[in-house]
Amino acid sequence: MVCECVFVGTELLMGQILNSNAQFIARRLTEIGVTAHYQVVVGDNPERAREAILTALSRSDVVITTGGLGPTQDDLTKEITAEALGLEMELVPEALETLKVAFVRLGCPMAVNNERQAYFARGARLLPNPNGTAEGSIIEKDGKAVINLPGPPREMKPMFTDYVKPYLLKRAGLCLKSVFLRLYGIGESDAEMRVMDLMKSENPTIAPYCGLGEVEFRLTASGKTEAEAQKTLEPMLENVRERFKEYIYSEDVDAFGSMEIAAVRALTESGMTVATAESITGGMIAEKLTSVAGASKVVLGGLITYCDEEKTALLGVKRETLEQFTAISAECAREMAYGARERTGADIAVSVTGVAGPGDFNGIPAGTVYLALADKRGIRVSPLHFTGDRERIRTLTALRALNEIRKSAAKG
Repeated sequence: MVCECVFVGTELLMGQILNSNAQFIARRLTEIGVTAHYQVVVGDNPERAREAILTALSRSDVVITTGGLGPTQDDLTKEITAEALGLEMELVPEALETLKVAFVRLGCPMAVNNERQAYFARGARLLPNPNGTAEGSIIEKDGKAVINLPGPPREMKPMFTDYVKPYLLKRAGLCLKSVFLRLYGIGESDAEMRVMDLMKSENPTIAPYCGLGEVEFRLTASGKTEAEAQKTLEPMLENVRERFKEYIYSEDVDAFGSMEIAAVRALTESGMTVATAESITGGMIAEKLTSVAGASKVVLGGLITYCDEEKTALLGVKRETLEQFTAISAECAREMAYGARERTGADIAVSVTGVAGPGDFNGIPAGTVYLALADKRGIRVSPLHFTGDRERIRTLTALRALNEIRKSAAKG
């Protein structure tokens, strides 16, 4: 089954907002085995949007659109879709009632032009939208299907997950099973070379993705039933586990895993707590940890000690240490981690100090980082060196710190 995505919105075309819907839908389609040959972004122009949808219909089985479902005059995606399929628009009483209830819930009056959102192509299957006022729809004709989804990601994503994904799987007549393996400590090229032989397989399949400092493998198998798909997937999954056992930090059935989720999971499972002491990252490690639901049970707090005086005042770093070795040193990182663990009572404390750049600092090259981790086994300091711009260095530092937390918690 071939699918094409048409993203409607002048704000996307002009780069005013990031088209995060494109990445989300592309990854979800790949997960369920639907082929996508094209993605098109078109502005709020009826003629060009109509041309984009007609072209998409001419070369694909399913067309997914996002955006243009609002109440204003330039929200014309539903009308253009109906015209492209040769269908009339009609008022759906149930949709109008849902719309009225939504505005009551929002506590504001419904304008007359909002009634436009209750009109759909004749025969359309409506997709509920509990997160907004624009319901989506699926229209089928002559073996083709067009799926209209709202533009805001907070509305589009749950609608796709709850309604579009099951529809596409049923239409394809397949059950799919996917597993995501996330690796840390190995480069993309090295990782890909190790699975070149497996990438020739058509069922199951393996696909590598590269993130900043990480590699992810998506393994997917199809079958007539979920059990059949799982059975097909298992041999390759076990094979990849064995090849990368020293690098795999998480194994999940969805694409939303991350190092911070893995770290919080390890802390939760071990019943341990963590505290952070950050200089170079300025709170990034603590922010990533606390972005994970349930982090309040394991994260005690974090200290941002960006200047030397605060390292001494808040963490107890000795002035003699700073004078002799400077703040960019293994000795300073060690005392930061010790101070964070002692002052918070956490089972694990991690500290980072270094030079993010741009340029050197007092002769110390940008990318020089010292990371220390304190736990019941003692304090271990890792001298690191990263390359790239300031944000890349800070992000890679935070990622390494999260991995150290994860490993420490996993040991208990």
